[in-house]
Amino acid sequence: MSFLQEAPQLSHPLHADRLLQHLLAHGLPAARRKAVTPDLEALADYAHMAWRRRMHKPAEVPVHTPWDAWGRRVDRIHPTTAWCEGAAITARHGLVATGHDGTIGPTGRLEQFIRVYLYHVASEFYTCPLAMTDGAATAIKASGNRALMERALPHFLSRDADTLWLSGQWMTETIGGSDVGHTETRARQDGTGQWRLYGRKWFTSAIVGEAAMALARPEGVDDNLALFYVETKDAEGRWNGVTIDRIKDKLGTRELPTAEIHLDGVPAWPLGELAHGVRQVAPMLNVTRTWNAVCAVASMSRCLALAGDYARRRRVFGKMLIEQPLHARTLADMQAEFAGAFALTFCIADLLGRVESRQVADHEPALLRLLTPLTKLWTGKLATRIASETLECFGGNGYIEDTGLPQLLRDAQVYSIWEGTTNVLSLDSLRVLGKSGLDPLRKGIDGWLKDVPADSPVVHAIGHALEVVQQRLTAATSDADKLEAQARGVALTLARAGAAALLTRNAAREPDDMRARATLAIFLDHGLLRLPAEDDIDAVRALCQP
Repeated sequence: MSFLQEAPQLSHPLHADRLLQHLLAHGLPAARRKAVTPDLEALADYAHMAWRRRMHKPAEVPVHTPWDAWGRRVDRIHPTTAWCEGAAITARHGLVATGHDGTIGPTGRLEQFIRVYLYHVASEFYTCPLAMTDGAATAIKASGNRALMERALPHFLSRDADTLWLSGQWMTETIGGSDVGHTETRARQDGTGQWRLYGRKWFTSAIVGEAAMALARPEGVDDNLALFYVETKDAEGRWNGVTIDRIKDKLGTRELPTAEIHLDGVPAWPLGELAHGVRQVAPMLNVTRTWNAVCAVASMSRCLALAGDYARRRRVFGKMLIEQPLHARTLADMQAEFAGAFALTFCIADLLGRVESRQVADHEPALLRLLTPLTKLWTGKLATRIASETLECFGGNGYIEDTGLPQLLRDAQVYSIWEGTTNVLSLDSLRVLGKSGLDPLRKGIDGWLKDVPADSPVVHAIGHALEVVQQRLTAATSDADKLEAQARGVALTLARAGAAALLTRNAAREPDDMRARATLAIFLDHGLLRLPAEDDIDAVRALCQP
């Protein structure tokens, strides 16, 4: 009989994940580890089951039915199996509620995002509306709007699937994505004083949600933008002034129903003052960008788990792939980069929880404001690179749909796009640096390296990277265009410097762990600096001309 290659098998997502086990051991007190273990075991078991199901069942996509059999406009969305299971899993395991549970203390966000990490890939991006729901809950709490807090939060944070609501974000329009200043949607008050929205939204992820946060221009308020809370259905379950034009046909995240919609009098409630809509979006972004980073590292983890298992099953040229030095080096390079991204991502998850619970040092709120866009942009780019390399590890089978592998690459591309592209986030980072400089990051790194000798080569490498960035920032202060042209390099360098410091701390915690030392050595071998040569902005522009 001819040879048949054994397919890769997914190891247990909780028990076999060394980085996650290290995080649980060092990031949570023993009592909290014991409290979260049942949820983590259940979510890991679900992820394992979902992978097996995916291997034996054709991929699904949501189906939009605009009209019923008798010609009535219904705009029904028929979700995938995993999405039908999402509400029960979310409520049972507190995937949103845990991050807002004040009884847990400062580790609440970390515990929440460990759950998200285990659930994400199996969820088929059900985590996208969960991220937006978390962001909406955070924005409503920050607004101080008592009526909306009493109305929406019990649903957004419910641990009962029957009362759980999802929230979308209705920000993007045909005129632009990140540049929301051109929003055309209008808000008008009817005769009763109720605000209603009119316009078109171009990307509404997870249109199945019961609520949404929407930007609109309130008439009679000096053309300012306001942030509104919207409920999508009326008491009978009919769409509340919403028409679904179509479901987007996307490169990846196909299970996620992203829609184009028209708004015709949707009832809406402003979060706060009608003139500060963009400012009110800011609390949402810290949360949703953290979700994005956690989901990106979850995808990387899945890639590495499958590529590593396959390397121990595939024999070529008389040896297993894992015994081939070049292939082993390829996997090690990927693992080291992933470890750095994992460390930085869960650093901001922990920091977010401590900032929200006000148990932080003076510099840490500013550190969170800087690290969040840095982490999101770096993990987004890295996820695509690791997914692409993973497919290559499987040769031709990595390119075949029914292996489930191409979906890893298609889905990974979204991480560098959603909630701000790499360039948008790089510019956000520059704005933060313009206000607080590098001092918060320096203090954060000093704390992570407090047990590492000052003359250590890694301390020198990190210090050199920060100094080079500082020199660039100082030299470009009088030339905004020159500084902007280097923004991506500045951001990637700072992200890598922070990750290197965290990997150094982790290696110091377990001095006998050869894997931790090897991870750090390989990561440093890849270098920290990602800065371009000092840009001649005129030459850059000339190169972009036709």
